[in-house]
Amino acid sequence: MPDAAAVAVRSPQSPRESMMRSVLGVSLFCVALLTGCATGRLTTEQRLALYRANAGAPQQDMRFTGRLNGWTELGETALAVWTRPGEAYLLELAGSCPQLPYTPAIGLTSQGSRVSARFDQVLVRDAGPGIQMPCRIGSIRPLDVKALRVSEQALRQAEAQERAPADAPTGP
Repeated sequence: MPDAAAVAVRSPQSPRESMMRSVLGVSLFCVALLTGCATGRLTTEQRLALYRANAGAPQQDMRFTGRLNGWTELGETALAVWTRPGEAYLLELAGSCPQLPYTPAIGLTSQGSRVSARFDQVLVRDAGPGIQMPCRIGSIRPLDVKALRVSEQALRQAEAQERAPADAPTGP
């Protein structure tokens, strides 16, 4: 029976890798501003790009503890799972999982105490009672949760500024 959690195994990053991810995140932030912030909400593709920009290198597996702290769907082919408040992974699926954007709950399969890319699955609950659709995990990437939160906050601030009228009075 699948459990519903996984623990991140973080690999150390060099200062250069950290800087490159920051540069990539800022670049994607600018693209998102130019392509969709005027709508007031990021598209699924923009959210996925933001998560990818804040994800580390793919790893073969992650340790499994028994429950998830949370999860976010990123379209039909990816999701982020939080194993603790400051620890998360980007799971990209090997194919499309059409029910993922609509499911109320997910589970993860495991082999022993590990969730492995290419072998394990995200179990997506269908609308029916107890029906679970298996979606194979293609890759597992640790997320830099702090950088992700900073990027999301910057996007929200940029959206708020974009919506504010340019000729609004600034004070008395």
